[in-house]
Amino acid sequence: MNQESEKEKSDDAPEQGRIQRLLRTLERRGGVEVRGCEPVPYEERTATNYFDIFSIWFCMQCNPLPITFGMFGTLSLGLSLRDASLIIIFFTLVSTLPVAYLCTWGPKTGMRQLVQARFAFGKYFVSILILLNLATLTGFCVVDSVIGGMALSAVMDGTTINATAGIVIIALLGLVLSFCGFRILHVYERYAWIPALLAILVATGCGGKLLKEQVQVPTATSQQVLTFGGFVASFMLPWAALSSDFSTYFDPKGSSFRIFLYTYAGLVLPTTLLMILGAAMGGATPNVPSWLTGYESNSAGGVLAAMMHPAGGFGRFMTVLISFSLLGNLAATMYSVTLNLQMLLPWLLFRVPRVFFSIFITTLIIPIAVEAAKSFFLNLENFIGLIGYWSAAFIGVILVDHIFFRRRNFAAYTEDKHAWNDQKKLPPGFAATGAAVGCFALVIPGMYQTWWKGPIAMKTGDIGFEVALALSALLYVPLRLVERRMCGR
Repeated sequence: MNQESEKEKSDDAPEQGRIQRLLRTLERRGGVEVRGCEPVPYEERTATNYFDIFSIWFCMQCNPLPITFGMFGTLSLGLSLRDASLIIIFFTLVSTLPVAYLCTWGPKTGMRQLVQARFAFGKYFVSILILLNLATLTGFCVVDSVIGGMALSAVMDGTTINATAGIVIIALLGLVLSFCGFRILHVYERYAWIPALLAILVATGCGGKLLKEQVQVPTATSQQVLTFGGFVASFMLPWAALSSDFSTYFDPKGSSFRIFLYTYAGLVLPTTLLMILGAAMGGATPNVPSWLTGYESNSAGGVLAAMMHPAGGFGRFMTVLISFSLLGNLAATMYSVTLNLQMLLPWLLFRVPRVFFSIFITTLIIPIAVEAAKSFFLNLENFIGLIGYWSAAFIGVILVDHIFFRRRNFAAYTEDKHAWNDQKKLPPGFAATGAAVGCFALVIPGMYQTWWKGPIAMKTGDIGFEVALALSALLYVPLRLVERRMCGR
């Protein structure tokens, strides 16, 4: 370990000693992950149950969250079920590719995704990405808590458990899982998708006959297609910034193609099917009074509860399972939040253990979720409309840096074990930051949001994420060449 890191660790040695002893006890007796965002050494990357990669992504997506996103296409944008389904299929298949590819980097480097990003953005400029990713992940945690809490409230008709109490319950359960870390999280996600999928299938079976009551709408315009396509991509692309967080402990000798395939299938299968289900629900909701009432009070959770109402007590039990299915997404997202908080300021790396941030993020999520629930769909639309842009710019830069400049050579990240935390051995980050920021000169005119419609987007629809991905990649090449010549690294 370099001298800077040793100095950081020794500043508060007595306190650190007591904390580390406590954490080691939790690790031995409870399976709690003590390691933070520092890279996993080669000899500790020993996990070989690669199917866990499929199960964690599948479980993260097998819940009402994709259903809610699918409802947006038909209920808010006025698309037909057919048009919405085709958009969902195409944009999901395409936007999941970089997420699956980046997941294969975890076993090869042992590094979390935004630690790897330091090799393009530098030790300090990467904090801009971390802030954006924290805002994104916290937003997803809020959405998970709101949908889960509302679904739980819908079971009790808002009396025994109201939306606020439901949000608190879901958030606290997510805290427990994220606190435990990698090993227990993977074990939970390995099985939790089973009751979640069963409950969603039961809900579909109970209300399926009403899905045919679709509202008749005109053929989709290009603005509608690209706007909803951007919305779908904005649901998938942000996973790229935490993709390798869930694969760092796996044996690097395993097949990268296998990891790619498990990640891709784990994301695409549930997302595509559940978004289409959500689009069908959204298209039928205005014509089904009980669904409309449920939607107006509890969004997607209320519609699912209304679908299961004819099943009586069994339907209520299934709705509870649906509300708890959000824990798979919430816990995994909170886990990455704890790593990002530790990375945000370099001095936090050795002073504040990862597990403590689980408590911090939970206390932050609960009040935000309670407030966001008051105008959920508007807040969701505004939130999702932004995150796809920066995620696409990040992907464009990081892929070009790895493929073009590092020639897909993972030894470039790991030859020097201390380079990841040494600014003198990392790029300054001017080129990556300049490319990611500079692309917004064309992204902004191509944005189509409720609060801003750019002049280009008024004619084409939202093309922001496509422009961000392509232009950031193109800008990075000349900027990085100049940076290397001037700085020598």
